[in-house]
Amino acid sequence: MAASVIASVVAVPVGLRSAPLASCSSRSQISSLSYRSLGAPRYRKAGGSIRCEGIREKVDKVSKKEITKEEILENQANNQSEKQSVFGAVPKSGSFYPRPEVERRPETGERSLGSIFAFDGAAPETINGRLAMVGIFWAAIAEKMSGLTVFDQLYTQGTGLVYYVALVPLIAYASIIPMLNGESTDARSFGPFTARAERWNGRLAMIGFLSLLLTESFIHAPVFTNFF
Repeated sequence: MAASVIASVVAVPVGLRSAPLASCSSRSQISSLSYRSLGAPRYRKAGGSIRCEGIREKVDKVSKKEITKEEILENQANNQSEKQSVFGAVPKSGSFYPRPEVERRPETGERSLGSIFAFDGAAPETINGRLAMVGIFWAAIAEKMSGLTVFDQLYTQGTGLVYYVALVPLIAYASIIPMLNGESTDARSFGPFTARAERWNGRLAMIGFLSLLLTESFIHAPVFTNFF
């Protein structure tokens, strides 16, 4: 990535030196060809705004994986955890819960809000896990700075509640849009940031945040200030 940026910056003076007597339009064509050959993003003015073309395609190429219906059906048939729910019920097509994997995934199933927010849908665990991870991080910083418990920050002082209410819709919106477009968290990964890692971190964060609230309700003191 860094090499492409450096090369694209050098492309213009190289083009200019190769044609010192060329007209402005010729030099513009030379530099444009250099940019295209290097695969650098191009900019287009549309509707009064400048839009960078190529950034989304490059991000998709690095981080996105296409999940096919055949892969889902194969996992559904071979994965033991897909053959029955945590309560022992066998998934049935068209049932309220549990649904087969091919019906509950955004890639192949229904993409309505009712489907992705169902008990076995893609949204609940994803959004709750992300909010819990942010909540644990926020609690650690806020308790160190204010010396107040999470409960006091949310209800007594009040500022914590304002930040939380503002944060929830932002995270929910950013999580829902890809699902409505037929993309689950399994379709994106970058380095160590995989869907499996996010799920386990989110689950641990949910347990940790609940434990934090219960602990502070018993000791009546902020955990991160007294023990860390």
